[in-house]
Amino acid sequence: MELILALAIGVLTGSGVWLLLRPRTFQVIMGLSLLSYAVNLFIFSMGRLGLAIDKEPVLQPGVPQDLAHYADPMPQALTLTAIVIGFAMTALFLVVLLASRGMAGTDHVDGSRSKDAQEMP
Repeated sequence: MELILALAIGVLTGSGVWLLLRPRTFQVIMGLSLLSYAVNLFIFSMGRLGLAIDKEPVLQPGVPQDLAHYADPMPQALTLTAIVIGFAMTALFLVVLLASRGMAGTDHVDGSRSKDAQEMP
């Protein structure tokens, strides 16, 4: 299971970096989203030593109250907060993308038009 999780984080990170290097704004936004997902998955997985199988998420009577018997709640809280912030960031970037495309007439990151778009009337 750890191998699958590590591969998923690696694929998300690699895809996100590749999309960040693209010239179009929408691809950059998708790259940031994929990187955000990779970081969330990484933070969530680090809170579970050996993926914390069969450990209680909430205090239970009769079980000793130490982290050896419970899942750590901090990575779960950080991941939830990061998801909310990532959603707000993506919404803001999409609004900026639409405004930039409306004012500049292009969605290239550097603001220049491609040669194909310049030739068309």
